[in-house]
Amino acid sequence: MRDSLRARLETSAKRYAQLQQELSDPATLADQSRYRSLSGEFARLAPIVEQYRQYASCRQELQEISDLDGEPDAAMQALVVDERRQLQQRLRTLEERVNQLLIVSDPYDSCNAFLEVRAGTGGEEAALFAGDLFRMYSRYAERSGWRLEPLAHHESGRGGFREAVARICGQDVYAKLKFESGTHRVQRIPQTESQGRIHTSAATVAVLPEADAVDGITMSSEDLRIDRFRASGSGGQHLNKTDSAVRITHLPTGLVVECQNERSQHRNKEQALALLHARLLDMEQRRRNEQETSLRRSLIGSGDRSERIRTYNFPQSRVTDHRIGLTLHTLHDILDGELDSVIEPLQREHQAAQMAHHDGGD
Repeated sequence: MRDSLRARLETSAKRYAQLQQELSDPATLADQSRYRSLSGEFARLAPIVEQYRQYASCRQELQEISDLDGEPDAAMQALVVDERRQLQQRLRTLEERVNQLLIVSDPYDSCNAFLEVRAGTGGEEAALFAGDLFRMYSRYAERSGWRLEPLAHHESGRGGFREAVARICGQDVYAKLKFESGTHRVQRIPQTESQGRIHTSAATVAVLPEADAVDGITMSSEDLRIDRFRASGSGGQHLNKTDSAVRITHLPTGLVVECQNERSQHRNKEQALALLHARLLDMEQRRRNEQETSLRRSLIGSGDRSERIRTYNFPQSRVTDHRIGLTLHTLHDILDGELDSVIEPLQREHQAAQMAHHDGGD
């Protein structure tokens, strides 16, 4: 194992021990936001530290068995050789596991996520496609046992969406959906096309991790303008009779978020603030990524919403992910929420790219 990697693991082990103490501190227990944050970090470090401890123990055993080299008894020497061979194999396996756990760990993988789908170029057909994508993610969430909470949507005239925003809660939501950000393109014959010509339109998708406000992202009340208005669209008569919807503008950046799904104005404000925090975090991550472009270029795209990542070709029932050259002829299954056939290859390619970058950079 390289010295640099061992140093990182020692640091992780020390941090793990520190977290154990902090999590048992009554002051930490009293601050639920801090407790959740530290618990998440503790859970992420636990498998890494456990594997490293096994690695260190195996390494110690190998050292002890090596001290028996030169035994005059032939039978004992044969046992030493066999034991050493097994320990060396186990050591290589443990090092590989530790290395992979350390490299591919993303602090936001276990987070819930905000999903934003917006119609792009293509007019009404783009809005219909945005609706198709939103339903695709809704069905995937259902298949995964997640909970999807619509926050805001703006319908088009023919049943599509100009914009749809939702919060998705469940296990490893962001880990599964984080590669969906970007421009999705569709090629099909619109229902309004009388001459059977194939049209191309697009929609953009953004997936943002919902993280606790402990990421260095702060929101001062003086920086926020909060407007209340009546919700529009489907949702029942109650929504149209009360000013329950909330729109928040972050004055320093100009970011605007809104939530109109809940009947409670307080709940809508709470959800909108969480979405605003996620967008500010996303903005800060993009700023940092511009300073660390070498790694991002080696991974699965940039996450930029202007980047074309996937094409859905209806005449050929084909879905192509341009980042990894993946082509599948199961378009209708994928739109019905069977997304693992796309997501799992992306995750494997991402892990392989990270490992290759790390091996070349150390």
